[in-house]
Amino acid sequence: MKVKRVLFIIGAAGIAVSLAAVGISWMSDHNAGENDLMGPAPTSALIARGAYLAKLGDCAACHSIPSKPPFSGGLRMKIPIGAIYTTNITPDEEHGIGRYNLSDFDRALRFGVAEGHTLYPAMPFTSYQNTKPEDVVALYAYFKQSVKPAAIPNRSSEIPFPLSMRWPLTYWRWIFAPTPAPFRASPGRDPDGARGAYFVEGLGHCGECHTPRAITMQVKASTPAGGSAYLSGAVIENYFAPSLRNGGSGTLGEWNTADLAQFLQTGANAQGIAFGSMSDVITHSTQYMTSEDALATAKYLKTLGNPSEAAQAPFVYDAREHHALKNGDASKPGAILYLDNCAACHRPAGLGYERVFPRLAGNSVVQAQNSLSVISIVLDGSRTPRTGAAPAQFTMPSFAWRLSDQDVADVVNFVRTSWGNQASATSVGEVSRTRSSLR
Repeated sequence: MKVKRVLFIIGAAGIAVSLAAVGISWMSDHNAGENDLMGPAPTSALIARGAYLAKLGDCAACHSIPSKPPFSGGLRMKIPIGAIYTTNITPDEEHGIGRYNLSDFDRALRFGVAEGHTLYPAMPFTSYQNTKPEDVVALYAYFKQSVKPAAIPNRSSEIPFPLSMRWPLTYWRWIFAPTPAPFRASPGRDPDGARGAYFVEGLGHCGECHTPRAITMQVKASTPAGGSAYLSGAVIENYFAPSLRNGGSGTLGEWNTADLAQFLQTGANAQGIAFGSMSDVITHSTQYMTSEDALATAKYLKTLGNPSEAAQAPFVYDAREHHALKNGDASKPGAILYLDNCAACHRPAGLGYERVFPRLAGNSVVQAQNSLSVISIVLDGSRTPRTGAAPAQFTMPSFAWRLSDQDVADVVNFVRTSWGNQASATSVGEVSRTRSSLR
């Protein structure tokens, strides 16, 4: 989550005070012998647990790229001041983590400190910080014993000096990163809810994309205790990662636990289909969740209320636009564009075809407070994730070549205000800015 292909770094230059970098892991609380530092003797069960946890943490999405060995790094990540490349995390002695002992591994995973420097927060250590000690051990066993070493050198960042200096990241980590502590369930939370919370708040690092960030680029809340900003939706990678809270338009209020569990495991349900970075999350991570973990995650998310909109009425389908289009009335702005470009797949009724072409009526993404995702999908197209449970893949083409900025604004406004949808208007300027950022 990774953060999936997005980084947030703080001021590569500016702070003039110098302090010594400090990193403390749970291993340093006692005098560890050599066996402790290298971890317990790995068993097949421990390695299997680590493999599963690596999938939950979505490690492959960032550290594996096509045509190269798994986990050998090399994914290019753009940032405002240049780009960096993900690192080799195979057990190669020279280029990977082959020389890491358990304490080194823990410091990198939960504290964001490796080889004496702070990691870029593209590595979501701010979420992984709650990983339980026994799960750190399992992950370590998996990467050291089951992943094949790959002698692939790490690529240097493409950040000009002096912005390439890492020391400001240390201050950011000290000020904004949570103090690492193994997960503990909130008092009174049921076992399923606690199980889901451990994934969502930790290895799943859902908040890295779905929680808005402050001007200093840390997430505004890392758990529900931090306030209603947690998982309330955020802009990332030319998309608006929708709210994962429960209540009001543009949230998961219309989704039940079965809908959520199905979405996590297949990337689609009766309510919608994954797009953007979430497709990678489904493909590399959540499709492998056990049914128990998927349902526990769903139950936890349904506990996250949205107090400001809790009283809002549920979505009610309105057939007026459907009847108008059916009777040849395309007078509403954007209607003829919808008929010409969208209706064949999403149908004049806006109901789509379940798990193939998503319904637009009542769709939480369509009704989100921010229309960025809908604009980006119209301009750039989309592709459904391919999973073991849903091996067929469907593609929506890009319409950037065909539709002007005004056309895109009109059709987006049409789908956001038809069939009972009630969302704010999209401007031509928003479309123009999005088109430029996608180039």
